[in-house]
Amino acid sequence: MKKKYFGTDGIRGTVNIGDINGEKFFKFGLAVGTYFKNLKKKKQVAIIAKDTRLSGYTLEPALVSGLASAGMHIFTLGPLPTNGLAMLTKKMKANMGIMITASHNPYYDNGLKLFGPDGLKLSDKIEKKIEQLIDSKTTNHLSDPQTLGRVKRLEDGNDIYLNILRKNFPKNFSLKGIKIVIDCANGAGYKSAPKILSDLGAKVISIGTNPNGLNINYKCGSTHPEVIKKYVKKYKADLGIALDGDADRVIMCDEKSLIIDGDQIIAMIAKRWKKKKILKGGVVGTLMSNYGLEKFFSNEKIKFIRSNVGDRYVKEQMRKNNFNLGGEQSGHIILGKFATTGDGLLVALEVLFALRKGKSANEIFKVYNSVPQKLINIKVKDKNIINSYKCKRAIKTANILIKDKGRLLVRSSGTEPKIRIMCESHNYSLINKCINIIKKTIH
Repeated sequence: MKKKYFGTDGIRGTVNIGDINGEKFFKFGLAVGTYFKNLKKKKQVAIIAKDTRLSGYTLEPALVSGLASAGMHIFTLGPLPTNGLAMLTKKMKANMGIMITASHNPYYDNGLKLFGPDGLKLSDKIEKKIEQLIDSKTTNHLSDPQTLGRVKRLEDGNDIYLNILRKNFPKNFSLKGIKIVIDCANGAGYKSAPKILSDLGAKVISIGTNPNGLNINYKCGSTHPEVIKKYVKKYKADLGIALDGDADRVIMCDEKSLIIDGDQIIAMIAKRWKKKKILKGGVVGTLMSNYGLEKFFSNEKIKFIRSNVGDRYVKEQMRKNNFNLGGEQSGHIILGKFATTGDGLLVALEVLFALRKGKSANEIFKVYNSVPQKLINIKVKDKNIINSYKCKRAIKTANILIKDKGRLLVRSSGTEPKIRIMCESHNYSLINKCINIIKKTIH
């Protein structure tokens, strides 16, 4: 059965349109609180963090009200990276963690990412059970007046998160002498990212650290890596780091102003971890991972598995196969040795740890040659157009054309009203031809 509210990464949409409004967030809170309360744990605690969207101020109180009405006690943390929430959920032994965010989407979108007591995103099975509770009668789940939840604000969430990150590296880890450009996308990492880099001794040039509720991801962050490229060149920095709105993604730029995507970062870490005998089992990528990455792992004799798109599915495959590294080209990278979900800042620190011995970013990222890849996103009113006869016929025609010469992937976005077409081949004209065949049909 198809899910009604949850997509590939939680619940997401445009604020005050559809399901992203105060009334619905009350029901989300009531349903999630009821589900976890019914697991009959002694301690009924939920913790909530958010990114910097203006709509967070309207959605968070509604969510809190729903949770408290279900009898859950709530700690609110304010702006905090998504993995910071996951780490604190586990550390505080809470029943659940809820991140109010729409990740890399524009300011007018918002949503939820849910984590269980183990710091892991919820399974499809649990999400379907929560959806049933959302649509059930509200009065069936309201607590008695004497058992309502209490709400408390925690002011030191970012400090606790940064202390956990620091403990993953040796005490003598220093970034002294390294110049870094950090773009926080005016999002959830705007406090924590510059602080830890500065505390470690780096010279930090910070951008995207002045959120106003409306400028999150706007011409900045991991979806606009051209910004760090420009600043790295301007300040002659050793590395550029771009996070997204909830700081679970990272895209980088080396000292020569060359953009480093998630696939290249994964390849570098995998190679380093294999050499250090840290790599466990192999690596999980996605259907979007570059074919050049797959060939690289084959040559290195590193097992490589593709999952569906979405870091939750990457993590599921990592757990199933007992791997400790996986991620997406978009910069969602899970370092299973340290974390349960993607963390752009943690990944950046792991890369910087490899740079501390005087190596250049350009040098350590020269790992494999990408196969030329083109990705286009087509905004649609109905994502089901991908299942129409004409669209299926166009995809079949394009697949016949590119067979044995490259790879084609057409899918609907799990988080936005878009159809994504990805094609890769060393033949550029063939890439454009295949994409145009499908693009015309969708338009």
